[in-house]
Amino acid sequence: MGALTSVLVILALVAVVAHPLVRRYSRNAFFVLAAVLGAAFVALLVIAQPVFAGETRVEAFPWVPQLDLTFTFRLDTLSTLFALLVTGAGALVLLYCARYFDEGEAGLPRFAAVFMGFATSMLGLVLADDVYLLFIFWEGTTVFSFLLIGHVTRLRTSNAAALQALIVTTLGGLAMLVGFVLLAHAAGSSLLSEIVATPLSGPVTTTAVFLVLAGALSKSAIFPFHFWLPGAMAAPTPVSAYLHAAAMVKAGIYLIARITPGFEDVAGYQETLVILGAITMLNGGIRALKQYDIKLIVAHGTVSQLGLLVMVFGVGDPRASFAGLALLFAHALAKAPLFLAVGVIDHATGTRDLRRLSGLGRQLPWLTAITVVAAASMAGVPPLIGFVAKESAFTELLEIGASEPLALLAFWVALIGSMLTVAYMVRFLWGAFARKPGVADCGIAHRPGPISLIAPAAFVLLTVLGGFLAPAFDSLLQRTIVGSETPEHLALWHGFTPALGASVVVLLVGLALGALVSRPSFRIAVIPERFSASHAYWVVTHKVDSLAVKLTTLTQRGSLPYYLSVILIVMVLAVGGTMLTTAEWPTEFELVSSPVQIPIAVIMIVAAIFSLRARTRFQSVVLVGITGYGMAAIFAMHGAPDLALTQALVETVTLIAFVLVIRRLPQRIGSPPTTRVRWGRALIGISVGLVLGAVAVIALGSRIADPISLQLPEMAYAGGHGTNTVNVMLVDIRGWDTMGELSVILAAATGVASLVFLNTRADLRPKLSRRDARSQARTHLQHVADPSHPASRVSWLLAGRQLNPARRSIILEVVVRLMFHALIILSIYLLLTGHNTPGGGFAGGLVAGLALVARYLAGGRHELGATVPLDAGRILGAGLALAVSMAIIPMLFGQSALASAWVDVDLGPFGTLPLVTSTLFDIGVYLVVFGLILDVLRSLGAEIDEHEEAEATAFEEEEVSRS
Repeated sequence: MGALTSVLVILALVAVVAHPLVRRYSRNAFFVLAAVLGAAFVALLVIAQPVFAGETRVEAFPWVPQLDLTFTFRLDTLSTLFALLVTGAGALVLLYCARYFDEGEAGLPRFAAVFMGFATSMLGLVLADDVYLLFIFWEGTTVFSFLLIGHVTRLRTSNAAALQALIVTTLGGLAMLVGFVLLAHAAGSSLLSEIVATPLSGPVTTTAVFLVLAGALSKSAIFPFHFWLPGAMAAPTPVSAYLHAAAMVKAGIYLIARITPGFEDVAGYQETLVILGAITMLNGGIRALKQYDIKLIVAHGTVSQLGLLVMVFGVGDPRASFAGLALLFAHALAKAPLFLAVGVIDHATGTRDLRRLSGLGRQLPWLTAITVVAAASMAGVPPLIGFVAKESAFTELLEIGASEPLALLAFWVALIGSMLTVAYMVRFLWGAFARKPGVADCGIAHRPGPISLIAPAAFVLLTVLGGFLAPAFDSLLQRTIVGSETPEHLALWHGFTPALGASVVVLLVGLALGALVSRPSFRIAVIPERFSASHAYWVVTHKVDSLAVKLTTLTQRGSLPYYLSVILIVMVLAVGGTMLTTAEWPTEFELVSSPVQIPIAVIMIVAAIFSLRARTRFQSVVLVGITGYGMAAIFAMHGAPDLALTQALVETVTLIAFVLVIRRLPQRIGSPPTTRVRWGRALIGISVGLVLGAVAVIALGSRIADPISLQLPEMAYAGGHGTNTVNVMLVDIRGWDTMGELSVILAAATGVASLVFLNTRADLRPKLSRRDARSQARTHLQHVADPSHPASRVSWLLAGRQLNPARRSIILEVVVRLMFHALIILSIYLLLTGHNTPGGGFAGGLVAGLALVARYLAGGRHELGATVPLDAGRILGAGLALAVSMAIIPMLFGQSALASAWVDVDLGPFGTLPLVTSTLFDIGVYLVVFGLILDVLRSLGAEIDEHEEAEATAFEEEEVSRS
């Protein structure tokens, strides 16, 4: 494993342990998490030393070799800068969290884990070179940001803002994925570095590039997607400082910086970015001037600055991109401390309304000084990094604008937008710290401690050092330039230049405008909210919700026969129509391959017909089960013992589940349908039968070459070291599919439990341990009063004494007692020998589950609890975790996922014992199936039993009270 991959894996593991760490040590655990991200920052600095010398570091691990997909991480100058920003800013924000949150605040462990998960995803995003891997990390940041924005779950505003951000950025991300697929196909590679280096053109390339831009613009809150970011200010301040100033919103800018060198000549590319960036910058700046919430001033200012960045990168010239990178880092270093300062003010005073804030400048002098410097850098005041970066942008845009009108347009918009920036920064400082006439000085409820000021002070210190050390930063940014054009070097002083004049004009006009808008009586006219993109979003989502309700009302009638009829009719029309128009019918038919098939088919047909005429639910369930056992017999006849065994076991478990369900349903089936309905159902049934029969005939007759299954036995033994091809396929060859099926089983178990359990699926009822049960049995045997009395019978089960004597069956108890351990041993045998003989984890789990069913049927819910005192959810989770672990562990040794290893142990006269790692995967399957059956028994069995007993007790008490 390479150094970059190791950093990512370590951060991912820390994200996993962050929850218990914070739960144990509360907010002080943030010091540890900050140290981890700080160590990652230092590690990346060390790893990037060759990169600073002009080299590129690449680490690749096979992902899907058949599709030429790899986990590829690339560290060049651009990704290094962003990686250092992600880890460094993250460390400082986590340090701030250690005193921002209250001790023992609700949801704090979840916040810490999600924050670390976001930082890991963001780091993976800037390091990933494979576009599909980049997309995975991209969507990871989307999901984690959704959880962080909605951290305060009790507030509807937080939930709505989180959902809005999720919908907007996810739709953009999906569009970006389509664009990546098109570009990867056109370039013949999924590596972003190779896609950008490959000359591509044509309508497909143009479409793909704009789809990628849709993802980047939505992520960076560029018009018309700009509205989600101010709404996301419902998030805690550390989230705003990290996601919306230093990290997440920069992801779109990073992607634009990556693809611009390769696609700047695509028709409409530069115009789109410059125009949308210009609209975003001006709109954000104007809206910032009208806000009374100081956090929203900073938020709209962030939108405005993101528009500036997109506009500068959109010019498509390497010199402009150079200035854009300087602006990006200057913005992150200045905007993050502004958000952190807002958090301190909010905690100290309990408000962010500038109309109520007064006199904080004198009461919080250190915070005031830090915030003033950060705001000055945003405004472009020398000698700060903001001034250096903005002057660089003016210089390059003026130089490029001499021959490119688009760059000249960008310059004038940047000039006006920068005036707005100075104005809203003046309004922010006045609103946050100035003493206002007629407003009493704010009281300080929570005075910030030194730790709360370390992070904003560190950011501000970097803005100061960045101005003086601009030449050193310049030498690093110069390595990101692709092309022969050389930009002006970063420096505090270039002499009297047009860019300096533009900066002076910006400051003077901006200060005057800021003084104007800071008057209490000042009001600024803006476009009515009904014409805003935010209102358009809510209108669209409302229309979609209304359409969904109408569609649901039309189609979701609560009738299972109706749903099934629609599904089957669509299947008949789609499959039948395709078959009639394109299928080629075979010339020969073989109706029967064995005489034994005839009686089996007759029995299945008769059972199916009689199930239609059954009047009780139990009869229909049993008759349908006969058809399933008939299929098992056919499988066995055709040399498929694994399928036959599994089919028989599944049919048995399904039959039991049906019986458990119908206990709560009326015994008899409802009133018979009308003649019209019966004929309609008959027509649908006949049509489905004919279509599926025809499909089977056509499919079997269409094979003209040897099937690939002929090679499976050899592949199973060579690749999986097993002679049972079916089992090797499940746990090795198509193990990913099996893992997906395990996830479906967990979802099904959760769904069943959610329908039955009222509060929690955990089995909280008192359990009778095996030791207590045996002790009670021995005591009972020693004090038998009347052996002939039912209440004095010997208990053959662990919880036998808990049973109602009138309902006990001594024969059933004895049979279950004798069979239970034999079934468990048989299940383990099927599990361990399934790799070479019929069986496997699925069949073994079903047999073990049937043993549990027997204990439940004989002894009820008390016996079930005494037999397996473990929680079903934990068994399910342990099984899936074991299966996933066996998929991941081979990758740590340079192998593909789910790769098997084995060793043959010589047992002398007893032969050879093969030990295969895929058996551990099979054990995971065994646990999942076993846990599912236990969960079903506890939900559809034990829980319903308890409900019935409670209802019976309530009924008896009511009768007693009446009498």
